[in-house]
Amino acid sequence: MILGIDTSNYTTSICLIDQAGQIVHEQRKLLSVEEGERGLQQSAALFQHIKNLPDLVEKIGDLRGLQAVCVSSRPRPSEGSYMPVFLAGEGLARSLAAAFNIPLYRTSHQEGHIAAGEGTSGPVPADEFLAIHLSGGTSDLLHVKRYATGYAIEILGSSQDLHAGQFVDRVGVALGLPFPAGPHLEKLALTAEGDESSIRLPSPVSGFNWSLSGPETAARRYMESGGNPAAIARAVENCIAKGLEKVLGKAIEETNLRQILIVGGVAANQHIRKRLQHRLEHPAVKAQLYFADPRYSTDNAFGVARIGLLTHNYHTIN
Repeated sequence: MILGIDTSNYTTSICLIDQAGQIVHEQRKLLSVEEGERGLQQSAALFQHIKNLPDLVEKIGDLRGLQAVCVSSRPRPSEGSYMPVFLAGEGLARSLAAAFNIPLYRTSHQEGHIAAGEGTSGPVPADEFLAIHLSGGTSDLLHVKRYATGYAIEILGSSQDLHAGQFVDRVGVALGLPFPAGPHLEKLALTAEGDESSIRLPSPVSGFNWSLSGPETAARRYMESGGNPAAIARAVENCIAKGLEKVLGKAIEETNLRQILIVGGVAANQHIRKRLQHRLEHPAVKAQLYFADPRYSTDNAFGVARIGLLTHNYHTIN
């Protein structure tokens, strides 16, 4: 069996998979954020991960069949990518590998999301494809090449200010929703009904990059003027989807890649998914979209474990 460990900004996750890549056991725990707050400092998040990990390992139970451990040790697979929260998972992974005398493999949080996406949507039918990673800490357009032990990733574009998850959380908390606001904002938007189109937010895009600070300011102005909260929530969803349509349309045109994997917590939003499918899978565009299962769009260690299995099998054979 292979154990995956991920300690992201807001979730402590571990996942045990077998040689077939099937989940044997997994545990996750959301980090605690005080009511009204819009996030956690890295030191506070790191402290919670350190507290959570022993509890989650105890719940996983017997690890005597463990063959390798894989951990997300950084946010992205790029030089200089670093966040203190990942030290918690890496520390546990090193300890387990030493105690069991088994290999330790490292990957990135972003690669874990892509692997979880392929593990739940089915493999993208191409070794080279586009991906969108949308979360509270990342909003990236990616050029992905699959190889034997994971992925080679090139960042084509990103949000230039707020990430999509930050945008959702800031507007959601301002509307009085709990943090993290994503599921609550999605539920509120469903009640917009006839007011759905009464509020529109800008979707500034420049090449492969987009911006969300202006839309946040516009949403706050609507709140201050008494705008319908449900209509504001739906406008946030539409703003994110419209920006993605623009950058993906340009990426498809310039790369001629039409297979697109969409992962990350914000990608669990059903309205955003349906709008992207309607616009980009249109016969005029001919894109093929693949989404992680909503449960594995949010932070998880399943993808990290899958990369660990690929890496372990590769090194065993070679």
